[in-house]
Amino acid sequence: MATRVSTFSALQDTFFSYIRDIKYATMITVDRQHRPRARVLLPVWETVNGRPVGWLAAYKTPIKTAHLSNNPHTTYSYWSPRQNAVFVDSTSTWADDEESKLHAWDVYLKGGPPGVGYDPIRYWRGGPGDPEYGVIRISPWRVQLVRGSDLHSTIWRLDTASATTD
Repeated sequence: MATRVSTFSALQDTFFSYIRDIKYATMITVDRQHRPRARVLLPVWETVNGRPVGWLAAYKTPIKTAHLSNNPHTTYSYWSPRQNAVFVDSTSTWADDEESKLHAWDVYLKGGPPGVGYDPIRYWRGGPGDPEYGVIRISPWRVQLVRGSDLHSTIWRLDTASATTD
């Protein structure tokens, strides 16, 4: 059984609680031959104008870059041994502007949510201006939470009025 909510705020606290508990996500992209590719990463999250927004500090590898340029649709999947899960369907794009890079750096430092993040200087010694420091902006259009105790789902969609199937 799934409950659909029309505002992200209706599931925001549980979303951040699960993310705080699980921390690492599996990011799934799709290659040019429509094959999925998974990698484990640590995105950080915030709410902007009532919507979730994610940031992913990452090296701008040729494979990730090719996948996102060909198809920006991604899924971020979180799972805990208690069977709590989060699935974030989104578009993900490289945010190469200085403002986004500085903002993502700060969200990693303060935690997004608090308790999730790290000091990016461990990977990018040159700080936010390091040429190897890349940032992906994650724009979710669907978030599904699954509560492990009874497998109840709560689903938010960016435009619930146009949602036909989940």
